[in-house]
Amino acid sequence: MNKLLLIISFTLASLFAFSQGRPLTGKVTDAGGQGLPGVTVLIKGTATGTTTDINGNYSLNVENGKTLVFSFMGFVSQEIIYSGQGVINITLAEDSKLLDEVVVVGYGVQRKKDITTAVAVVDDKALKDRPIVTVAQALQGKAAGVQVTQPSGKPGSGLAVRVRGATSVLAGNEPAYIVDGIRTTDINGLNPNDIESMTILKDASAAAIYGAAAANGVVLITTKRGSADKPVISFNTYFGFSKLRKNIDVLNTRQYRDLMNEIGIAYDPSWTQFNDWTDETFGTGYQQSYQASFSGGNDKSRYFVSGGYLTEQGMVKPARFDRYTFRMNLDNEIRPWFKLKTSLSAWTIDSKDTPDNASSGRGGVIMSALNTPPFLNVYKQDGSGWFDPNPFQPSWENPVAYMQGPDQLSRDNKVLGTVEAEISLAKGLKFRSSAGADITSHRWDYYLDPLRTNYGRQNNGIGQSDNANHMVIQIENLFDYTVKTGEHTISALAGNTLQKYEGRGTYIEGKDFPEDTNVKDIWAANQISTGGTWHGANSKVSFFGRLNYDFGSKYYATFSFRRDGSSKLVNKWGTMPAFSLGYRLSSAPFMQKFTFIDDLKIRGGYGFTGNDYGLSDQAAYALWSYYRRDPTDPLSGPGIYQSSYGNPDLKWETTRQTNLGIDLTMFEGRVLFTFDAYHKQTVDVLLNVQLTSSLPVSSILTNAGEIINKGLEFSLNTVNIDTRELNWTTEFNLSLNKNEVADLKYTPVYYFGSIYSNNEFASRVKVGDPLGTFYGYVSEGVNPETGDIMYKDVNNNGIFDPGDRTVIGYGMPKLTFGFTNNLVYKDFSLNLFFQGSYGNDIFNATRIDLEGMFDSKNQSVTVLDRWTPENPNTDIPRAVGGGNVDNVRNSTRFIEDGSYLRLKSATLSYTVLKNNTKINFVRNLAVYVTAQNLFTFTSYSGFDPEVSAYGNNAVEVGIDYGTYPQSRTFVFGVNVEF
Repeated sequence: MNKLLLIISFTLASLFAFSQGRPLTGKVTDAGGQGLPGVTVLIKGTATGTTTDINGNYSLNVENGKTLVFSFMGFVSQEIIYSGQGVINITLAEDSKLLDEVVVVGYGVQRKKDITTAVAVVDDKALKDRPIVTVAQALQGKAAGVQVTQPSGKPGSGLAVRVRGATSVLAGNEPAYIVDGIRTTDINGLNPNDIESMTILKDASAAAIYGAAAANGVVLITTKRGSADKPVISFNTYFGFSKLRKNIDVLNTRQYRDLMNEIGIAYDPSWTQFNDWTDETFGTGYQQSYQASFSGGNDKSRYFVSGGYLTEQGMVKPARFDRYTFRMNLDNEIRPWFKLKTSLSAWTIDSKDTPDNASSGRGGVIMSALNTPPFLNVYKQDGSGWFDPNPFQPSWENPVAYMQGPDQLSRDNKVLGTVEAEISLAKGLKFRSSAGADITSHRWDYYLDPLRTNYGRQNNGIGQSDNANHMVIQIENLFDYTVKTGEHTISALAGNTLQKYEGRGTYIEGKDFPEDTNVKDIWAANQISTGGTWHGANSKVSFFGRLNYDFGSKYYATFSFRRDGSSKLVNKWGTMPAFSLGYRLSSAPFMQKFTFIDDLKIRGGYGFTGNDYGLSDQAAYALWSYYRRDPTDPLSGPGIYQSSYGNPDLKWETTRQTNLGIDLTMFEGRVLFTFDAYHKQTVDVLLNVQLTSSLPVSSILTNAGEIINKGLEFSLNTVNIDTRELNWTTEFNLSLNKNEVADLKYTPVYYFGSIYSNNEFASRVKVGDPLGTFYGYVSEGVNPETGDIMYKDVNNNGIFDPGDRTVIGYGMPKLTFGFTNNLVYKDFSLNLFFQGSYGNDIFNATRIDLEGMFDSKNQSVTVLDRWTPENPNTDIPRAVGGGNVDNVRNSTRFIEDGSYLRLKSATLSYTVLKNNTKINFVRNLAVYVTAQNLFTFTSYSGFDPEVSAYGNNAVEVGIDYGTYPQSRTFVFGVNVEF
């Protein structure tokens, strides 16, 4: 019995030992025999496993017949079936798709895993199956630290792009755009379908190699090129329509007449009809796009050719945007050591403008649609074809007259191209030389006939014409050298750039056109009102270099410099150095226990960049202008006067930036997290300093300010579900930025954002405030006894005076964000893109003309609750008339929360065909439907919270003054490859 128990016990112990598996050891190395630390060794189908130590060694117990999975970021995973051996050594091959995934950086490319600077990449996935009109739209909400707003909903209107906040008052805040190696200031005509990727260089250590062009960040745009594969023909088209997302209700004729009675404005009792001017103004817009491309080639020669046409008719006529594009990219290997690359794009843009951002008395269509008396007709009833004049103010045209009265067209042509030669001089050493040109022509013609509008009749017709031509020539030469010895990799480049600009233009205006002809050319004008010509030229010379050092993909260092010289300045030269360091923390021994971490890298950098965009060609020199002494006497001869003072000490703005960041990859690449913190200090800010009134020139341009931006950026990409039939990925980014004016020399405060109706400024620039600060009075509501607005006595002097003005709001947001979910189920795909901002205010100047009740303008229905002796307890003041604007001074009454969350686009697509062997001539076929601006969650009372009446101006951001609103759009499209 004892023997039996002993046998049973021994058997159970053996089975238990076997169930725990046999001990296994081994080493994991790369192709060069180096041990790989941190490799995950997992028993497939279980949570049991280990990781390799600093030398690549591992050990664990494994049951016979189990499958071992060896995985490490940047290497191809291997699976081994265990068959009882005691030692298994593994060599992992590099996964070129992951390890060598490259990012376009300044003057070259760099492996994504080795980046030590703050960059963001937006690839063609963000453009696919989305009806994007302009390239900048693809950046909105897609990259942390990059704020993109659409100040106006007009077709073809420019977008405001801010990389880590605004740094300038006068010199511009847009990033530099580098398209296939050549810098340009205009990307409105680029075809989004031609874009392969966009890299945003956000910090100084990444952007400093572009020197005085890089203070506001750099956007590197790479277009598509052919591949050595079968020829591919692609065609996509879409059609969409748009409508006004939200309406603002105004008074009907009866309500309007009651208000006029109260104000004391007489009217004809027969004016009883009602015309809904909103319906007359806001119609249905539409979009159409047709794009085709051809690509292919072989090992020696590759090509990509595309052409496209896009038209967008706005919901408020005559706003229209027509774009014709052509691109040809060629790559040729002339010899094994000599390569030639050509990039050429050309486009033509025809556009018609709808005047907005102005009061109804100054030609603003949007304000006129709200303010025009409701009893007016579109045309006079006598059959003359004249637009019905406003009986109270004949110079105030109705909105249809503003829209249809002028005949105007703007045409812009551009050719943008580079030719680059690359010569391999020795192993690892290359020489690249390129020549590029950016050639632009602009023409704008305007004609207002002498009959239909009041303004046209006053001038017997008006004609205007504006012509301009610009040309930039750029030549670059650089040497690029890379050497690898053991674990040491060194790459260096050095080069120089020559850039020359020249532009010419003419402008002419005439009036007094014949009534009985249809001649609209300016030569038909009997009187030339004004005219002029201009000519500008400047040049820049730059020398730059960069050194990258990589030790075993663990330690990184990058050093760069650029020295720019500009013809615009007396002190022409400036140097902008930068550096960055990186350490792969996941390679440290103590990190090996964190098996869920694939890769963890910390990085930091510091550097200098500049901004020369705001310097005119003769910015540092005194200028004189000519005039005719006696305009009535053609023989009086010219006079001369000084128009500006020279400033030999003038220099461009300089930005110093510090950046600290973390890049984290977890769970076998399913979670990617990036964090950055930055500090940007911009010194030598360009400002027009006011001079004493006794001098002939009132101001002088000088370096007189300092602006600081501080912020945090978060980016999180996750693969939530990844199965054979269902895939769900999420992209989220969040940016926080704090802007502050740190110093102003000579002039303590500057005012901006003039509001026509009350003749006050809405914004100011002052030390301690951010750019875009609203300035005005503090409204304390309506006095129930008088019906007037009560303003706070801020300076406590017992009277109401301009000294009571103070900070009343901030136009810049505290944070911006973007959130994208992409779900793919079998052949269906759903993409939901949310975007928004938080913490920004809007100065709703539109309400000044809609709630002022100071003249004959129609008002919003809000004024139905205005103060009267019978309704004393209200927040709407009394009707005053007589042009009295005391109740509509710039104040907190018109400051509203501008925060919003918007479903920017929702796209549902279906793949009809994909590599179907039965239909050989069609490679891929997909159809989709997209809704843009489908939902907007906001408390803002105006048409749209994404608004700025002053366009891209950073100091006047967030003012709404009859701005053309964004529309809700539905688009249907087809993408096909042959």
